[in-house]
Parts: sequence; C-alpha cells; structure tokens
Amino acid sequence: MKWSEEAWRASAPVYEAILHLPFIKELISGDLPQEKFQFYLQQDALYLAEYGKILAGIAGKLDQKDWREAFLKFASDTVSVEQALHQLYLKEDKHKETEATPTCTLYTGHLYQQLAGASIEEALAAVLPCFWVYQKVGDHILAHQNQINNPYQAWINTYGGEDFALAVNKAIAICDAAAVDTTPARRKQMTRAFGLAFKMEWMFWNSAWDLEQWPV
Repeated sequence: MKWSEEAWRASAPVYEAILHLPFIKELISGDLPQEKFQFYLQQDALYLAEYGKILAGIAGKLDQKDWREAFLKFASDTVSVEQALHQLYLKEDKHKETEATPTCTLYTGHLYQQLAGASIEEALAAVLPCFWVYQKVGDHILAHQNQINNPYQAWINTYGGEDFALAVNKAIAICDAAAVDTTPARRKQMTRAFGLAFKMEWMFWNSAWDLEQWPV
C-alpha cells in the first residue's frame, strides 16, 4: 500500500467529520452567513501567506529538480489563485487589519516546525492535507451543491476544478516517492505530521463557524 493510502485511511474519520461541519453544509446550500465566510477568507489569506513561504522553503530543500520546480509552482499558484478569490470576496476588507486566530497560528506553527526542525519527508507530509482535503471537500461540494444563486460558486469552482486536482495528484505522488526512499520509522513520522495537519483542517473551518477569537 502506498504511504498516501495509509495516511488517508488513518485520517478518514476526520475527513468524515469535516463533511458534517455546519460550515461545509451551509457552503453547499449557499446559506452560510456572509460574516462567517468573510471571517474564513480573512484567516485563509493570513494562512496562505505563510503557506506559500513554507512551500517555497520546501522547494529549497529538495534535491530533485522536478520536485523543486513543482513546489515552486505550487507556491506561486497558491498566491495567484487566492489573490483572485480574495479580490472577488474581500473587496471591502482588503485594507482591514486582521489578527491570526489561535487555530490559524497553531496550523502555520505546525508547518513551520516541520520545515525547520523535522525531516524533509515530514515537511512534505505536513503540507499535503491543505492540498488534498480541499480537493476532496471541493469535489464533495460540487457533487451536492445548490447551484441556483449560490454566492460561493467561485470558491467552489476553484477547489473542485481539474487544474487543482492535477496539482494535488502531483503533491501526493511526490510524497509517495519520498516515503518509498525512507525508513519505516520516518514513514510513521510522516503519517503523524500529516494527521496533525489534517485535524487542523477541521479546526480551521470550525473556527470560522465559531468566529474564533483570542481570549481577552
């Protein structure tokens, strides 16, 4: 069994929990309050600003030229796609000062920790859920969405599209190839890094639903 199959199987209950989040259900119906979606995108912008740096940092540690080029493209695509969505949805808030929530801070901190203090294999595994979970959730939303006047159609189309799926498949293939060339112990560490990031995907959407704030 490929490492990616093992890792996904271990996190499958978390994925099912994500699909049952009120945030996701109301994205599908189009009934999600605008306040919650705006909150989500504001935090997403903060997260992705760091995520793009982390992807570029991983690229700098990769010896294989094609892997390095792929991660540099992931980094640039992350910026361009998200900028387009945020210009569409955050026109009124683009100059607003926004602080990262505890969940956003935790998630980016986990990724930076893997990049700075763990193996390159663990860093690769840690960034994979952001690709893979979004693609799977995007496909789920596309299959079940209310297409009539859904105000979140542009977001749905981006994360459920074929171009994004190709990028996800490339990222998975790189992680699987890295796992083949490492030790069983390192593969286990990869799965742990992947699983923690996977849980933080659940936390990120849930924090937007709760409009999470730091305690006073």
